[in-house]
Amino acid sequence: MPIITLTTDFGEKDHFVGAVKGAIYSELSDTKIVDISHSIPPFHSTEAAYIIQNAYKSFPPGTIHIIGIDSELNPENQHIAVKLDGHYFVCANNGIISMLASEINPEKIVEINIHDRIISNFPVLDVFVKVACHLARGGTLEVIGKPISEIKELVGIKPVINGENTQIIGNVIYIDNYGNVVSNITRSVFDDIGKGRPFKITARRAQFSKVHSQYSDAINFEVPKERREEDGKKLAIWNSSGYLELAIYKSNPSTVGSASSLFGLQFRDAVTINFAPLAP
Repeated sequence: MPIITLTTDFGEKDHFVGAVKGAIYSELSDTKIVDISHSIPPFHSTEAAYIIQNAYKSFPPGTIHIIGIDSELNPENQHIAVKLDGHYFVCANNGIISMLASEINPEKIVEINIHDRIISNFPVLDVFVKVACHLARGGTLEVIGKPISEIKELVGIKPVINGENTQIIGNVIYIDNYGNVVSNITRSVFDDIGKGRPFKITARRAQFSKVHSQYSDAINFEVPKERREEDGKKLAIWNSSGYLELAIYKSNPSTVGSASSLFGLQFRDAVTINFAPLAP
């Protein structure tokens, strides 16, 4: 049974998600449809890229991922279908795939060219569904598009490293449901540049000199609970996706606050790591 996933900025109020699912079932009644997220902020390609990058790997090879973000066709926003890491991605050429392609080279990319057979201002429903169902039937990419070699790059997905290798300047790329702040600094980049040196992480008024592997690592459980520093404890952590994340232990954005609200951090704000100079 083929699997088709959906990642969109449609939300849950309107008819869009239901219409897309209905169109898929009308073409392939035995398809399995999985919702990854429909809560991406409108046109937020970076957040969509982060979510799909970290979700697709849990699906079996051959899964087809429809990404409905900023998908209106225009001369600067073509539609593409990509085979990467054994998976298929159907989306607009707006930079979303570039985050995935920064780690793994695409096996094949085509610019979709079936639009002359479809009249629509809802491309996810008509174009993307047609392409996804074609692939789910075992069809090839060449039938629905012409091969291309390059895709658009998202701006700001890679941190900047100074010439002396003493500083990494990253940015906030995602704020999760707990208000935790995810930067674009990966553990591999940190290890490669830092080489075990002491460091200080700065993000507005928050500073850290240690990065944990688990949220609870920041808590000293040997201290009696009534005297333990726990509520509001700030920490830096390598999250499950390998990105540097700034968090508040057991935060709740609607009650006690979160890293985003308490540190004053929003999308694209700077996260800087300064390392001690390299030994001569």
